[in-house]
Amino acid sequence: MFKLGVASAAVLALGGGAAALIQAGLHHGKLAEAGREVFRAVGRAVLQSSLPADDAARQIALDALLGRVDELTQALPPHAQDELSQLLSLLASMPGRHLMAGLNQAWSAAPDADIQQALQGMRLSALALRQQAYAALHDITAAAYFTDASTWPQLGYPGPPKL
Repeated sequence: MFKLGVASAAVLALGGGAAALIQAGLHHGKLAEAGREVFRAVGRAVLQSSLPADDAARQIALDALLGRVDELTQALPPHAQDELSQLLSLLASMPGRHLMAGLNQAWSAAPDADIQQALQGMRLSALALRQQAYAALHDITAAAYFTDASTWPQLGYPGPPKL
């Protein structure tokens, strides 16, 4: 198992490092264009029924999500920012997207159902690296979305009790 973890880390470091030379996932702690594309697509797929039904409101909610992901990533320690940037760079590249997520289309062009299937494949993968990548994408997306009080009415959540 340890060998698998070391091999997975090496793949991410080499693949993510090479992809980062082409397109960074983060730039100064904020999402670069490649990272924005990945998180916008993951947001569409993960938050599907939690997002507003109206297309314009949906786009506004996704833009707000990306802003909150920026806030979250800027609060990460530098080594975690580097790892996330490498992951996003790898996922934004065609070979990395195909190998890590099993997604053949660009994130922005893929239907939500295909992205959900790709994420499910990562979640259920026998490779720890794919599972960890899924967990990072899912948890960052959910945390950045659901911590903002403006998302609560869509869910019917009145907010925390007043003490």
